[in-house]
Amino acid sequence: MFDRRHLIGALASFSLAFPAATFAQSYPQKPIMLVVPYAPGGATDIIGRVVAEEMSNTLGQRLVVENRAGAGGSVGAVAVARAQPDGYTLLLGALTSHSINMSLQAKPGFDLRKDLVPVGLAGNVGLALVVHPSVPAKTVPELIALIKASPDGYSYASSGQGSPQHLSGELFNLKAGTKMPVVPYRGSGPAMTDMVAGQVKIMLDTIPAVLQHVNAGSLKAIATTGHENSPFMPNVPTAISQGLEGFEVSSWFGLLAPTGTPQPILDKLNTELNKALKSQKLKEALALQGVDPKPSTPAEASRLIDSEIAKWGDLIKTSGIKAE
Repeated sequence: MFDRRHLIGALASFSLAFPAATFAQSYPQKPIMLVVPYAPGGATDIIGRVVAEEMSNTLGQRLVVENRAGAGGSVGAVAVARAQPDGYTLLLGALTSHSINMSLQAKPGFDLRKDLVPVGLAGNVGLALVVHPSVPAKTVPELIALIKASPDGYSYASSGQGSPQHLSGELFNLKAGTKMPVVPYRGSGPAMTDMVAGQVKIMLDTIPAVLQHVNAGSLKAIATTGHENSPFMPNVPTAISQGLEGFEVSSWFGLLAPTGTPQPILDKLNTELNKALKSQKLKEALALQGVDPKPSTPAEASRLIDSEIAKWGDLIKTSGIKAE
């Protein structure tokens, strides 16, 4: 016997699903704004632009980069978190910095886990532990022994209060049992100038920032900070392999969308992002920035974000680090 109630229920379910499915199939119908939460010219900006260019080639619409700098990346992240969840406003997130801000800033203005949803990872940039050539240590154990023998004789440079480079130094202190004070600078450039001059003797910074100085002999690389050797410094052993357990640091980048973005759109963007990251052209462009591409699922990106928030939150609480 014909059941009218079943028919009405089926039609209602179809009407709810049909617009989202139809919208996703036709998406995108106009250019997509990709917000980079830092000023033009930096690593995040360059990564965003090369990813945007490659994805534009296959999506059928342009990804237009818009820089919205301020508050350690929070200004741009807030703008995307508050945007319409329709797939037309995305964030090239500096996931490590955003994760740090969740604990470091009293009011970052957004919640990385609640207000934004990951499309996928873009890649990561490894860090290196470098010293001035006058420092006699050649290994991590030797450096730790030097610092402990002369606790007033060593400090480390950082590119800014609350930066991944700063917190990497504090993580080193925690894992090594040292108490080196930080010498904060406004950016890697001024810090590197004083490192090369020998004004400060120890620094953790991204591999692209230190590589030319290491190759020139004006800085000495003691270790890299990944779980495995960096493809950009293959002959420099990791700190973990030298006995500094738990000392793993990378600057992660990923593509994020406002929470509520339809799943079919997220899936499509993830497919296109991973396709772009596997292209030889993009690999070569990212390699110039010291970026190791990391295609992923949204779930893998979400787990990475959770682990970053937990790691840096614990360190900030333990060390008592405050925002500027």
